[in-house]
Order: sequence, then structure tokens, then C-alpha cells
Amino acid sequence: MWLNQDFPAIGRRERNLSTDHLIHVAVVGVGAFGRNHARVYQQLAKVGKGVRLVGVIDSDMDRANKVAYEFGCQAFASVQVLLSAHREIQAASVAVPTLYHFAVARQLMEAGVDVLIEKPLVCSLDEADELSGLAARLGRIVQVGHLERFNPAVRATLPIVTRPMFFEVHRLSEFTPRSLDIDVVLDLMIHDLDVVLSFVKSQVETIRAVGLPVLSDKVDIANVRVEFESGCVANFTASRVSTERVRKLRFFQPKQYVSIDYGRQDVLVFSVGQNDPAATASVNPRIQMARLPTVSGEPLEAELMAFLDCVRSRSQPLVGLDDGRQALSLALDIIRAIREHGRRLHLDELSS
Repeated sequence: MWLNQDFPAIGRRERNLSTDHLIHVAVVGVGAFGRNHARVYQQLAKVGKGVRLVGVIDSDMDRANKVAYEFGCQAFASVQVLLSAHREIQAASVAVPTLYHFAVARQLMEAGVDVLIEKPLVCSLDEADELSGLAARLGRIVQVGHLERFNPAVRATLPIVTRPMFFEVHRLSEFTPRSLDIDVVLDLMIHDLDVVLSFVKSQVETIRAVGLPVLSDKVDIANVRVEFESGCVANFTASRVSTERVRKLRFFQPKQYVSIDYGRQDVLVFSVGQNDPAATASVNPRIQMARLPTVSGEPLEAELMAFLDCVRSRSQPLVGLDDGRQALSLALDIIRAIREHGRRLHLDELSS
């Protein structure tokens, strides 16, 4: 499908990229989100950000041709065909279904191409570990597409994080026929798992989880309680069968309550006993409220710009393989907890 074995293997290519070097990129998989990668790469090219979108790849050639026409590049049916035609490719976004992440990324990396792999990183921890070994052996840049790390609200919050002790996180979406090959934990909740892990920086101690399939044969709605060794507790709710769209993360730390709205790119901070001249009094005069300054922007653009900077400088990405593996590990543990909970309550009998 995505890989074509009828063509000979493409050898590894070494490059020295200067800071002003034009990076030739491709997008593998141009469904709903892959198309956005192609769109942003083309926008960056138009404003002189040192990138050229060479081609898009999809097993559905009608879709590939449509996206290629829209963004002024070539369409290809497989990675091998692209690499055979364009040996100048230096970086690529991998936005194929999760099942193919590992094979596609490996082929690109072995051909000397740096990769940004959409979340979840891969299907298993064994694949994640093999990918890390490949990256180290081949000297390849691998960034993982945990988009919310580049949300202006998350970036504004990170400097004020001290010792978070309790999280309440909601990520709700209306049903769409996309990403139904994976559970909602890997589809939606993993965004928030990654953000919370980056804030807490502590090992997971216990997991309690429940989830149900509703409109697909995978888990469509899930609620999870994660307890960390630090004593922090995080409650996550994710649904792709909601009647509304919600993207909110709230947490408490000593003398502060922080509320992040991902969609509005907005952060409210409620503090006790702090003298912040930018703050205003809330209902309780002992509590000050402040809105953190943020610069609105498209997280995907920031993510792709960061990826291209890493390709040029050969530096480690903000969200690298270790981060992707850690979020994947927690997500897989949650899925196992959901299945165990379902077995105990014989939920499979109710759905059959």
C-alpha cells in the first residue's frame, strides 16, 4: 500500500545543511490531517521559510492528485516511487494510519530522510524501541506530532508550573469517520497524556480506567484516573461521540489554579497570596486572577517550523522519541486497564 517493493532500495544519503538551506519535504498520507501538513509546508514556502514541498504520497491516488494539485507539487502512490524520482528529499511528515507508522518511517530513515511522525508514535513499545535504535544508528531526526506542545497556551503555562497535584482534563469531539482504526485513548486522549507528563515529570503509579465503544468497534469514550509517584492525580475524559467540542485542561498546584483552553489558546491563573501587578481581584479578594500573555498562532505551523529547524541544526526536537514512547506507554497501559475493567463487568456480553 504505502511501500512499494517493486523498486530497488534507495541508499542512505548524507547531507550538511546550512541555516539557509532549502529543505525539500514530502508528506506521506494526505487524509484529513496529512493534507494540513501539506498546506502548512506550502504556506511556509510561499513566505520564504526555506522549505519546498516536493510531493505527497497516498495509496488513494485520486486523493493524492487532488492534494498535489491544490498545493502545487507531485503525487505519488508509494514512498519508494517518490524516493526513486526525488533523491533530494530531506524530510517528511508521516501521517498514514498508525498501523503503517513504523514501516513508513523506517523506509524513509534508511533512505536518509528525517521524519515527523504523527501521534501516536507507533503501535507498540517494541516498534518504538526499534525506531529509537534506527534513529541513533542512522543519525536521523525524529519528531513526534504531539501538537498541543506547540499550542501557545501550553507554551505560556510551562514556565509557571511548580508542583501540580491535581488535573482535570476534557477532550470531547463530535463523531467523524476518521482514526477509527485506534481507540479514543490513542486518537484524542494521548494529546493530554503527553502534556500532563511534560508538566508532572513523575512516574505513573496506578491507573483506573473505563471505556466503551459507541459508534465504532473501538473505544469511543473513556474516563481515566492516573496517580503519579509524586502524589499528583490526573483525571482524563476523552470522547469522539460528544455533541460539543471541548479542549480544556485545568490543574491545581500550591496556591494556584490554572485553566487552559486549548481551542481559545487562553490561560487563566488564579493565585492566593501573590502580588502580581497584572492580576485583578476575583470574587474572593484574597484570590488574584491573571490571564497569561500568549501570541495566537497555528500550532501545526509552529510544530513544522520547529521540525525544520531541527533538520537544519541537527538538534533534538522538543517532542522527541522518548516523549512519544512515554505517552504511548501510558496510553497502552490505559487501554489494558479499560479492557480489564470491561472483562470484570462482562461489558463485552452487553455489546454482542
